[in-house]
Amino acid sequence: MNHSAEHTAEHTAASCRASRHTRVQHLITADESSLADLELLLATLPICSTGRVFVEIPDAAARADIVVPSRMVLTWLDRSQRSGAPGTSRGCAPGEALARAVTAWADEMLCADDDATRIHLLGGYLGTADIVDHLTAMGVAAEAIHTPAAYGLSTAR
Repeated sequence: MNHSAEHTAEHTAASCRASRHTRVQHLITADESSLADLELLLATLPICSTGRVFVEIPDAAARADIVVPSRMVLTWLDRSQRSGAPGTSRGCAPGEALARAVTAWADEMLCADDDATRIHLLGGYLGTADIVDHLTAMGVAAEAIHTPAAYGLSTAR
């Protein structure tokens, strides 16, 4: 995410406490392969950021000490504790828990035509592709969705 110096300067502790300060919601996803990228992205966010961070991991041992702004919610999705597709009795495949959680959240939280949620999808390709498909079907512009450039899923990077 590219913040100009003046954009970052707007977000001081005092400005964030101002009642007129605009707070933009964020939707951020990651998995065990993108935790370093997640930490880097989170470090660039203003302290007053709001929104959700979903992180899919293979099991509890992969859980890391991730710090998010105080108004954001971090949700760990442990694949070893989740089932796969309904009715299959299979385990949860990589990206599956992330895609299910994020699409459910988006269906509930992204309902306004003028929604300005900033979306950064850092997880693996399969889950990210499913999320992009769902969000664009909901009407979110592909250019508003930031994904790893190597995936070729959106025009925003």
